[in-house]
Amino acid sequence: MHVGLIGGIGVAATIVYYQRLAAAVTERGGARLDLTIVHGDIQELIRNNLADRREEQAHAFLPLLHRLKDAGCACAALTSIGAHFCLAELSALSPLPIVSGVAPLDAYFAGRGIRRIGLLGTRVVMRTRLYGQLARTEALALDDDIETLGQTYQEVAVAGRCLPAQRDAFLEAGRRMMAAGAEAIVLAGTDLNLAFDGQDPGYPVIDALDVHVELLAEIATDRVALDALAGA
Repeated sequence: MHVGLIGGIGVAATIVYYQRLAAAVTERGGARLDLTIVHGDIQELIRNNLADRREEQAHAFLPLLHRLKDAGCACAALTSIGAHFCLAELSALSPLPIVSGVAPLDAYFAGRGIRRIGLLGTRVVMRTRLYGQLARTEALALDDDIETLGQTYQEVAVAGRCLPAQRDAFLEAGRRMMAAGAEAIVLAGTDLNLAFDGQDPGYPVIDALDVHVELLAEIATDRVALDALAGA
């Protein structure tokens, strides 16, 4: 199946989506990845996200979805968990089914016996505990530090790189949430691989990007039908 990605939100995350999706399809053997990526505006997304302008952001994404449809895509996905703040509004307008990167996470955690997770990501993701979509898993966040961590994440996503001090801040935040009872730290921001890849923080880390990519690979290789996906 031809998969479309709205990328550029940010660029580093888009590259990782492309790399990991291509690898996941190859691992399934004999499949050809049919993929189109369009480029979104991360600064526009940040402004609308911080102001909770969901309708405005949905309309900003809409022309990109039409481009993906015109390119022959059968479905689309956002390469940003932060961008999912407007998913309901976007899905109502979209000419294509949108495969959520948030909806599969609750089942993923529950299937591995994880009852409590610590969240890192955008301000909105942390404040809303993944948009309130976790039914079987409790989410923790460092409420007193959400503004600081959210700003740091925003800077990393825009720059496409993570400085040592920024990495240390994320790693320490994870340690604090583990001490507060989290069983794993979830990278609920698709650019957080810039901080955590190649690191051994001393605690379990789950990258939401990987969960999303595995689902997209199943769709791309026709192993999962779109109409069988709850919340997609």
